[in-house]
Amino acid sequence: MRILLIEDDTTLGAAVRDQIAADGQSVDWVTRLDAAGDAMRGAGYDLILLDLMLPDGRGIVFLKALRARGDATPVIILTALDQVSDRIEGLNAGADDYLVKPFDLAELSARIGSVARRYSGNPNPLIVHGPLQIDLAARSIHRAGKPVALTAREWALFEAFLARPGQLFSKPQLEEKLYAFDSEVESNTIEVHVSRLRKKLGGAIIQTERGMGYRLGKP
Repeated sequence: MRILLIEDDTTLGAAVRDQIAADGQSVDWVTRLDAAGDAMRGAGYDLILLDLMLPDGRGIVFLKALRARGDATPVIILTALDQVSDRIEGLNAGADDYLVKPFDLAELSARIGSVARRYSGNPNPLIVHGPLQIDLAARSIHRAGKPVALTAREWALFEAFLARPGQLFSKPQLEEKLYAFDSEVESNTIEVHVSRLRKKLGGAIIQTERGMGYRLGKP
């Protein structure tokens, strides 16, 4: 999942960025709304983390403009504004969740996962896929009853397939979901991750459409 973080507090921004990266997700961090607009014109995002008070304007205005033009990208507001009226304004403007600072980073990860599951059409964190029992909230997988350990990147890649079980992903699409603008990506990175997932979860877990990309295998 590729996430856009819009936050001008450098200490908090760095902590959130590192938390998202540790979860295996890709994050682009900007500190101004104009930079956020530029980032969105250059890449597609699966989720936006939005501060409400920024150097060049109010996040709520940015959110309203986003929804007014029909952009349905999930948005979680991160703000120190803790009044009920502020929460109502944010949710009514089109936010999917509202988190008041200071917050626990683990809770942020949980809320990101919850919003992502809702948008994928299956809010249930428990999934059975053939011999696999998957708990998206706990980020755990059992294969035929035995636990399977995935790296953060392997988990993020597998989660992308689970969110869109019928979708064919090209290699660039998968790279975009896993890596930020400033990341260096080896030419065979996706192939390596797919190979490792097959070894851990079963050879048919990810299907290759030659010359086109990859999709989740049928149970």
